[in-house]
Amino acid sequence: MLHQTIPTTTYHTALERLPKELADAGFRGDIGTDSALLAAMSTDNSIYAVMPDMIVAPRDGEDVRRLMRVLAAEDLRDIPVTARGGGTGTNGQSLNSGVIVDFQKYMNRIVGMSVDEQWAEVEPGIVLDELNDQLAGTGLFFAPTTSTASRCTIGGMVSTDASGKGSRHYGKTSDNVIGMEIVLDGGQVLDSAAPAPEWANSMLSQIELACEAGRAALLDHVPALSRRFTGYDLERAKQPERELEWWRLPIGAEGTLGLVTRVRLRLLRRPKYKRLIVIGFKTFGAALDAGSMLLAHDPLAIEVMDEWVQDLAAKAGILQALPASLRARDGQPIAYNFVEFVGDDEADLIVRVEALRDTAQNLSGAIASHIAVDDIEMAALWQVRAASVGLLGKVDGTRRPIAFVEDCVVPVANLASFVTDFTTLLSNNGLNYGMYGHVDVGCLHIRPALDIDREQDRAIMKTVSDGVFELTRRHGGIFWGEHGKGVRGAYLEEFVGAAAYDAFRRVKQAFDPRNHFNPGKLVGETGSLMGIKTTPFRSVNTKENDPLSLAFKCNGNAQCLSYQRSNVMCPSFKATRDLRHSPKGRADALRHWHQAYRQDRAGEKLQSDVLSALDGCLGCKGCATGCPVQVDIPEMKSHFLGILYQKRRRPLADRVVLRLEEYSSVVVRYRKLAALAAWVTNRVMEKITGLRDLPRLAFTGAGNGGYRTFPAEIIAQRHWPEDTVFVWQDPFTALFDTQAVLAVADGLRAFGYQPVFVTMCPGGKAAHVLGDRSRFARQAGTLRSAIDKVASTGRSMVGVDPAFVMMIRQEYQKAGLSGPTILLIQEFLSDEIARERSLPKLAKSKLPPKLFLHCSESGGPGASAWKKVFAALGAPVEIAATGCCGMAGLFGHQKRHQGLSKRVFELSWAGQLEGQKEAMVSGFSCRCQTKRFAPVRGEHPMRWIADAAEADQRSR
Repeated sequence: MLHQTIPTTTYHTALERLPKELADAGFRGDIGTDSALLAAMSTDNSIYAVMPDMIVAPRDGEDVRRLMRVLAAEDLRDIPVTARGGGTGTNGQSLNSGVIVDFQKYMNRIVGMSVDEQWAEVEPGIVLDELNDQLAGTGLFFAPTTSTASRCTIGGMVSTDASGKGSRHYGKTSDNVIGMEIVLDGGQVLDSAAPAPEWANSMLSQIELACEAGRAALLDHVPALSRRFTGYDLERAKQPERELEWWRLPIGAEGTLGLVTRVRLRLLRRPKYKRLIVIGFKTFGAALDAGSMLLAHDPLAIEVMDEWVQDLAAKAGILQALPASLRARDGQPIAYNFVEFVGDDEADLIVRVEALRDTAQNLSGAIASHIAVDDIEMAALWQVRAASVGLLGKVDGTRRPIAFVEDCVVPVANLASFVTDFTTLLSNNGLNYGMYGHVDVGCLHIRPALDIDREQDRAIMKTVSDGVFELTRRHGGIFWGEHGKGVRGAYLEEFVGAAAYDAFRRVKQAFDPRNHFNPGKLVGETGSLMGIKTTPFRSVNTKENDPLSLAFKCNGNAQCLSYQRSNVMCPSFKATRDLRHSPKGRADALRHWHQAYRQDRAGEKLQSDVLSALDGCLGCKGCATGCPVQVDIPEMKSHFLGILYQKRRRPLADRVVLRLEEYSSVVVRYRKLAALAAWVTNRVMEKITGLRDLPRLAFTGAGNGGYRTFPAEIIAQRHWPEDTVFVWQDPFTALFDTQAVLAVADGLRAFGYQPVFVTMCPGGKAAHVLGDRSRFARQAGTLRSAIDKVASTGRSMVGVDPAFVMMIRQEYQKAGLSGPTILLIQEFLSDEIARERSLPKLAKSKLPPKLFLHCSESGGPGASAWKKVFAALGAPVEIAATGCCGMAGLFGHQKRHQGLSKRVFELSWAGQLEGQKEAMVSGFSCRCQTKRFAPVRGEHPMRWIADAAEADQRSR
């Protein structure tokens, strides 16, 4: 079998003139050689890393044709050209040298549709969920459902012939494609909806002869399974006594035959009703053995998750969607089966579900079951299963579960024996593993844990890979069940046999005579394919306690690339669709820089490119909580800037902000004088520093509301009544947002508490964001000491601004400054409610209908706490489905970020605020942004609560 590396080529000199050639040809898209962008495009969800030379992002199909016409020049014709969609491939499908064509950035539209005929024609860069959301109003949907549906593109699904949940009923992608347009060498176009052009006749004749010559040989070697073999599909492309359907050949061919620019998809009617049953088992073996009995009930899908993945999910806190009976107790992990039914007859569906539940009660090893009816609950439960792949990247130690033998498919009847042999092979090589997958079609995802940085483990990987390939054949299966082949295509010739593989070569030669498209993958001459062990690997580990270690742990699962606008992670990517401006892209860039820095070869261009990528980070911290591996880009950015500015002079604006934070306590002391001066100097300051829309310093502080303020030292020496609540301000709320400060205090007083303010001292927020690590450590240490002193009184503590509170919980802990916590105001009130504290009922009409949360609160305990508070007040409100507002502290005030800041606001906030006159807005930055871009009065929730409580009391 082939396990070679792709031969090197000499095209780099000619490549230097490609940008100009493209511009002269009228290419309208982006052309990039930025070091950070190249690093981001060098990885996917696989173990490999191949550095490209250039990234192009075409605007439309004509741009793709321009690209290929330019590349037809004699000295450019050897440049590899590889399509890329969402980059979620697990086998390096879209990794290559040369030119990477980024389709997801611009070519992401529906270009035609017929509801009556149930088809849609789309560009390859549209995301699966994005497509189905746009189709929602028609009652139709594109059926193949992958766990990466929030970020995988249709082009990528076509490339790998993806399938996923429900494929036994709906089929794979290839079963739901009915045509395409493809661009070949020289910019020539084939469109399945149009007659073949004259130039293509000879090519198509060659393809037809190749299909006829290899079809029977292929069918002799490939098992007939529902997860059928695809890619170079000789079987369907030329069936006996039927016309050639050439467009079936690129499906599953992973971009090796040309650049697909349009795809026509078959759409299905969305089922009216669905149910999800989750069944817990004592062991994974019991869950697996139950598959055949569950399958007899003909569900849409049966998905399984083993005990290790369940334990990781529990530790990550994502099993709260499950009822208590299905959660592990006393340290005993549980395996799960997720069984889904769909249909248009609700009564029939209920009967089928109850029948399966009766069966489940008698299954060996079954613990409990739960039926979910509500769409929101079902989505939350499916998210538990969908998170499996990401969770497996979050394990301790240098060995982590990786994808290289993870989508084998065998007949369902052989699945149990296959798994036994598979796990025996892993145990014999001393490997742990995680397992999940699709029981109904005999496809399991098994990820052995290896340290791919070690040569010894790479050798084990090769041994296991060869062994699993042989096991799959022995059990009548297919080595590539749904995630494509990529580098694992090195086994293809042995799997299909010499005759079929020769036909593949002839098809490749006809479509791509110059071997232009994704060379080194699937089909080639002996020695020309990328090898399992010889393709460059992505580095996965660094030194212990390295502040950039999380950049190495990023496994490319790319949940951060979710197109969902209300998802907090990651606003800069959502607004730009530029991979550099995502946690995944920034982690790749930081890893690339880190390796160069350690070898003393991090040049000025590399550092500037990485700085540019990090400069677009809003610091929302969505990645620190939303990413399964918790790749905290703001934290790593802080450390990067700390190193960078040891040799560079900081920008003036940064120095001004750092000084303002440092001396904020002095400014607070002389706030009236400072506020008067600011009226004069703000405009000059904006011009000098490049800052915009600076907030005005407040003339008054907490004392204006009659509240007392004491230093932490004094507070610690006194005895305080039980209903005392100490309120903490950060420098920026203290200086600019007295209204929010008083709102929190007024609300507490309205509920019968005695709010007391702690003298403000800087906590290092700006220093952390700007990478002044020594200043951050000094200020954080001082504030940590003050918090500890106040905590010694035993009284509750709350913070005014969510960003300030979350900084103490997250950044302080990472800096080794753990200690008593300061609560968000809603957490404090929620805890009080749980202790049976009675809150006054409010008239709902006096509160705005929507609550807008700071992104650090969204999706976590902060959001659920607000729900409990408003429910207790008798005034439930809608929590607006929003991501980041786009201000993010200093970010939205910087001149260079004005456009991006506004685009982020328009993603989710603008629509949710439309038609509103008033809104409850919890974050200081969010209120500033709302004031800039919406004619809405946005106030802290406690302002509305305090005013409503006071009005109710007056009316009694």
